[in-house]
Amino acid sequence: MTHTNKAPRLASIELMRIIAMLAVIVIHAGLFMHNPLFNDQPIVGYLANQLSRFAVPFFFIVTGFLIQPKLHQHPLATLINYVRPLLTIWLVWSVITLLIPSNFRLLASVGYIAERTEYWQFLWQTPLNSFLEGGLVHLWFLPALIIAVTLIACLEKLNALKALLPLALILYLYGVLAGCYAILTELPSPFLTRNGPFLSLLMVTIGYFIRQYQYNLKLSLILVLFSIGLLGHLSEDYWLSLHDVTFNTHDFLFFTPLWATAIFFLCLRFPTVGDTPLVHALSKHILGVYVAHLSIMIVFYNLVGLYQISGYTKDVIIFFGTLISTLLFVKIIEKTPFNKLLMR
Repeated sequence: MTHTNKAPRLASIELMRIIAMLAVIVIHAGLFMHNPLFNDQPIVGYLANQLSRFAVPFFFIVTGFLIQPKLHQHPLATLINYVRPLLTIWLVWSVITLLIPSNFRLLASVGYIAERTEYWQFLWQTPLNSFLEGGLVHLWFLPALIIAVTLIACLEKLNALKALLPLALILYLYGVLAGCYAILTELPSPFLTRNGPFLSLLMVTIGYFIRQYQYNLKLSLILVLFSIGLLGHLSEDYWLSLHDVTFNTHDFLFFTPLWATAIFFLCLRFPTVGDTPLVHALSKHILGVYVAHLSIMIVFYNLVGLYQISGYTKDVIIFFGTLISTLLFVKIIEKTPFNKLLMR
């Protein structure tokens, strides 16, 4: 999601980052989760949710790809320069989201302190998990990214990069087994395995090694990888649903890295796709849109609840209201002294 200085800005990657950001908004907006229904199940909503799950893994891959040269040459200096602004953004937005009310009905009935106290008590029930997320759930991406880059930098400094892929694979497999498959495996986890290094380290590593070893795949192999990954992911969704695991709750599964990686290879295969001024202009705001969008979306959730709006109208208002308002917010902040604190 973020760029290192002097990293190549392939148009296709920039375009896919925009698409991935839209996919994140689709997930959080819960599109089509009420209509249409098939056998009393929002199948279209489930599919929209899971087809969007390439987004965050793709962001991680891009980070690994872009940061590789500098992290390989100067691991600790690059780590410090990379982590400092991300940590600042995470802390600032955590404070903001901890202080901003999220339930307007409750706010009106019991007041600000009671409304916020209820939320803070909810977070305190799982303190480690809450710490790895921050003030609002979507901020988990930043600590996870920081941890992944830190681990790679340490292994680079120790000349122990051979241990990176085995470590990343072990953490990922455990993350899946103790996460979405926990109902079957009963494996414990100290926190939600989407957080921390379980997902992020493998995906950043994939991007890192693609850059380091200049991997490139034939189009036919990319399409095979994509098909196996996507069909495998959806098959896991279905199989887990037979074991009373809700279809749209999976952040990552065993097959997720395959189709996310295939999408990245497609970007490398067609680097000039999306080479327009609009794409390059919008892509610069992806991190800002990511950290800000959920707080703005919560406002629209409250509004549709207040006016009892439902169905497709609710979907349109939440999705497009969030998208347009967040872009406007980011553009306004960009022109203020707060830009570095809030958006990098």
